[in-house]
Amino acid sequence: YCNFEFDLCGWKQDENDDFDWNLRTSSTSKLGTGPATDHTLQEPSGHYIFIKSSFFQLPGQKARISSPVLSRRNKNCKVREGVIIFYYHMYGAHVGSLVVYQRTTLKHERILLNLTGNQGNFWQRKALILAGNGNEDFQVVFEGVAGKGPKDGIALDDLTFSREC
Repeated sequence: YCNFEFDLCGWKQDENDDFDWNLRTSSTSKLGTGPATDHTLQEPSGHYIFIKSSFFQLPGQKARISSPVLSRRNKNCKVREGVIIFYYHMYGAHVGSLVVYQRTTLKHERILLNLTGNQGNFWQRKALILAGNGNEDFQVVFEGVAGKGPKDGIALDDLTFSREC
């Protein structure tokens, strides 16, 4: 489970993407970008991770962050499929895309979710099933794709894996 209140809790920025997800609070952000509060505490001082379109990112550039490696060798993970639950906030006329992948240690990637454009000015909950793939260990990867609007952004908070894994 990660609520981003203290750090990235083992989630890692990808080396070969274009820019990074940033840990931040609404109270330090410029007005008009991102959520008014985080999801965990429902407070402007609460933390989440965020990307925003800006003059430094061209539309289509990507920021990726990946979970710690999850082991399929865990008995329970094979019997029942695992789930990742998270909250996202994607707001703005020119917000980009959020793509969620399941990536095996052999770098096979499967898209679990692909959202593009304005999803509303509120936090939304999503639960995705992590499909079984033999004994291969895997990670979950969140990829944010920059859009065209300098005010628009994508926020993530409260990332939880089901206990099975």
